[in-house]
Amino acid sequence: MYLQAQVNNNYRRQKIMLTIKVNDSTTFQIDQSGDTWMVNGQAISPDSVQIDDHTLHLLYNNKSYTIERVSADETGKNMILKINGIKHQVQLWDEMDELLRKMGLDKVSGNKINNLKAPMPGLVLRMMVKEGQRVEKGDALLVLEAMKMENVIKATGSFSIKKIAVTEKTAVEKNQLLMEFGE
Repeated sequence: MYLQAQVNNNYRRQKIMLTIKVNDSTTFQIDQSGDTWMVNGQAISPDSVQIDDHTLHLLYNNKSYTIERVSADETGKNMILKINGIKHQVQLWDEMDELLRKMGLDKVSGNKINNLKAPMPGLVLRMMVKEGQRVEKGDALLVLEAMKMENVIKATGSFSIKKIAVTEKTAVEKNQLLMEFGE
């Protein structure tokens, strides 16, 4: 699977647990530890050859697959793959993304959100916005590195950036104020 190469590039850890959604319909749970790969609880052992930076050839269950990355967002978690010539929308999320979802930071709640606090301890790598800037739902606000992973924190609605309370390369604690929002 091309995902093996993508996982190795994006998640350089010994143990990997990912959820992969294809075309907003089919979901797979991937667990990898060392050379052992599990897909939805079943051990698999595909043979693969990296053709170039964007293309992988895979043999699995006596079937041949050519997997090409057509495009990907800056996080590498949303991409379009062409598998044997057919395009597929692919979304990846890991334990950190699931934690953010459980904390309610992945969608707008019924209450108005006036500020952004750090969901976990980490390091602010990049600020993606400036004070006074207007953002829309889904726009990247900042990149927070936590547990050796880069997490893009996105806007949960439409608002302006009233105040930015931290700078790039700043270490933050859980619940530390990062930004205040205006109308």
